[in-house]
Amino acid sequence: MAEIINLRAVKKARSKTESRAQADANAAKFGRTKAERTLEQARADKARQTFDTHKRSPENASDPEADSGQSE
Repeated sequence: MAEIINLRAVKKARSKTESRAQADANAAKFGRTKAERTLEQARADKARQTFDTHKRSPENASDPEADSGQSE
């Protein structure tokens, strides 16, 4: 005699297996390790810090050194 199975449970199990396979494929394609994410974040922070230290001050800001050559 044949074994009785719950079709809904089989369908859910198959769906879960397919979802896991898709997730694994996406992780291999798009995923990065924690070390890679940390390294990228550190590089971005350093680049942002370097950029901020090289910013020029606004031209219309009152700067005492800029006004020293324009006395009456």
